[in-house]
Amino acid sequence: MNKIRNIKLLLLVALLSVVPAVIAACGSDDEPLVVYSGRSSSLVQPLLEQFNEDTGINIQVRYGSSSGIASTLLEEGDKSPADVVFLQDPGALGALSQEGVLTELDDDILDRVDSKFRAANKQWIGTSGRARTVIYNTDAIDPEADLPDSILDFTDPKWKGRIGWAPPNGSFQAFVTALRVQIGDDATKEWLEGILANDVIAFPNNVTTVSAAARGEIDVGFVNHYYLEQFLEEEGEGYGARNHFIGNGDPGALVLAAGVGILETSKNRKNSERFIEYLLEAGAQAYFSEETKEYPLAAGVQPSGNLPSLASLDPPSVDLNNLEDLRGTVALLQEVGALP
Repeated sequence: MNKIRNIKLLLLVALLSVVPAVIAACGSDDEPLVVYSGRSSSLVQPLLEQFNEDTGINIQVRYGSSSGIASTLLEEGDKSPADVVFLQDPGALGALSQEGVLTELDDDILDRVDSKFRAANKQWIGTSGRARTVIYNTDAIDPEADLPDSILDFTDPKWKGRIGWAPPNGSFQAFVTALRVQIGDDATKEWLEGILANDVIAFPNNVTTVSAAARGEIDVGFVNHYYLEQFLEEEGEGYGARNHFIGNGDPGALVLAAGVGILETSKNRKNSERFIEYLLEAGAQAYFSEETKEYPLAAGVQPSGNLPSLASLDPPSVDLNNLEDLRGTVALLQEVGALP
């Protein structure tokens, strides 16, 4: 697994782009492990190839957005060839669980991760954590003086024309779902409409949002923490953007988990479990820490660089099991005009 730590990610601008729904083989076994991944190939393909090399288990991967993968699985039903689903947020995993697509995981797997980052019904488990942050341009913003105490305060007209977001992104949709859980649908709709009234600039993903902040096209944006860390590694400390961790139990301080589950219809349970175990072992957790710059959730691995500790982030008290209403969130985003 030491090789994992030396693999550098390529094509940074494609981090959350949707890869065409084509099966990409990492092996030639007659009965490979079939993984449907809502995590992009540029993030996880090196890790999956390492899994194949380390275990001898051949693997096929179908890439897409997390919401797209969830929709595909629901359409395929019990005819799906998938064994494992690997998604970027608990909302899509919860939606699949609610529809009866996933099966329970064994306790010896579940016990490797804090209960906050796994399903109460035992049907999915977090593999890495991603904190929601406000990305800001370092020339335009003094975080101590300029940034509000709550994500909710960005509806103030003084932020008109200064904000960026990425409504198609699964983590953004999970954040909106959590907001609905915390403050209700009506208040969430009011917040979304307030941000839209401030002429928010829409981007296709978090990568482009962070890039726009660094270039000064926007002053602030709503993103996951790890994109900045990757840019800093590539561009150096002179990069023109930084993360602001809101904390204070605010909705904007949500900590999400990328996670994995096994399909009820899987005919490859043994290798599916081995795959999940592998993702929770020290080598893979170090990969998430050092390469994707996410928060490791298992094996005692520490986050990389100067990231604040997971324990210090002070996220809102939201049960990630309650983020399953992805359809309701998408409908709300469409209703207010944030999505087509």
